[in-house]
Amino acid sequence: MQEKNLFEYAVIRVVPRVEREEFLNVGVIVFCSAQGFLQTRFELNEERLRAFSCPVDREELTERLQAFERICEGRATGGTIGQLSRAERFRWLTAARSTVVQTSAVHPGLCENAAETLTRLYAQLVQ
Repeated sequence: MQEKNLFEYAVIRVVPRVEREEFLNVGVIVFCSAQGFLQTRFELNEERLRAFSCPVDREELTERLQAFERICEGRATGGTIGQLSRAERFRWLTAARSTVVQTSAVHPGLCENAAETLTRLYAQLVQ
């Protein structure tokens, strides 16, 4: 049996109008230090986005979500934040903010395989 490792995750949300406090779960970000893992998975569902009472710029949202991916990868394409350690990048990505793209509170758990955990959480919380 594989050893279980501590992981942390947050749900990535689109909040079209912050003042209304309505949101749509569009992705998940998972961090597992022991496995050297920091990844995100997202998808913008057009039909669900149209349910909000205001227009949403899909291209802008996609660019913001792709920035999460670039920062997780930790390359120069992630900018200054992308050069930080995995833990620092995760903390920066999950910091509280009042913008169109936000994350939930951070939640801990134990996993054997962080990639499988990301897939499972995405299916449970986004799809």
